[in-house]
Amino acid sequence: MVSAPRFIASDIDGTFIDPAHRVTARTRDVVVRAIESGAHFALATGRPYRWIAPVLEQLPVRPLCVTSNGAVVYDSLADRVVHAEELSPAVMAGIVERAEEVLGSIAVAAERAGTSAADPTEDMYVVDAPFAARTDYPGFGVADRAEVVAEPAVKLIVRNLDMTSAQMYARLAPLVDATDAHVTYSMPDGLLEIAAPGVTKERGVSYLAEHYGVAASEVIAFGDMPNDIEMLRWVGCGVAMGNAHDDVKEAADIVTKTNGQAGVAHVLERWF
Repeated sequence: MVSAPRFIASDIDGTFIDPAHRVTARTRDVVVRAIESGAHFALATGRPYRWIAPVLEQLPVRPLCVTSNGAVVYDSLADRVVHAEELSPAVMAGIVERAEEVLGSIAVAAERAGTSAADPTEDMYVVDAPFAARTDYPGFGVADRAEVVAEPAVKLIVRNLDMTSAQMYARLAPLVDATDAHVTYSMPDGLLEIAAPGVTKERGVSYLAEHYGVAASEVIAFGDMPNDIEMLRWVGCGVAMGNAHDDVKEAADIVTKTNGQAGVAHVLERWF
């Protein structure tokens, strides 16, 4: 990418924030300069939109954001879901059944679309009892496993903390038809994230690029984990952090020498 990007999309965890969950002044300032020059900016994260406020509070902008691995486009200024793509209950039930067969003892959660960050969290993020028992953060409802998958959801989460995410992926992903769902992961420790077919961060970023009238060649994106791969391949310049998963580095156009937010700032400072 020779000319300055017209649209910047960045993953959050392991990429845009530091280990203390802070946006550094250097990263914030270069993003502000980019926006002031006319570029668009979006967070593109596996997090639900209800979990991005702590990041946005560190920025002077409230952009449209890609959340839930591309399943939800969220207007953070208006606090409104703009677009959502959901898994059907039947598909989720089938995936859970296969997961129980090949992954052993699992825990299950479902993230539902909702309309606003003000929606009751216990209705929007529902987990089964095994998931709740090994979760050390608040903000979810607990239901029988059958109830967890009884309503459409933007993300199905399958967890087995006795395995790595890569091990889980290798066993389950080949059994999930790509026309039914998309399987990925964004952290190494025993957690798979499953979305509607074809739904990845690429889907969300391309949706916003079309909204802004920006070609893929004019987009730069930053990431570090396998759920970033499709996005990094689609954009004109895909940037993997120095700390990125090897498969992400393979997919990227640029691999930074520095980790996380320092890498984001270093690359953007070429233009802004």
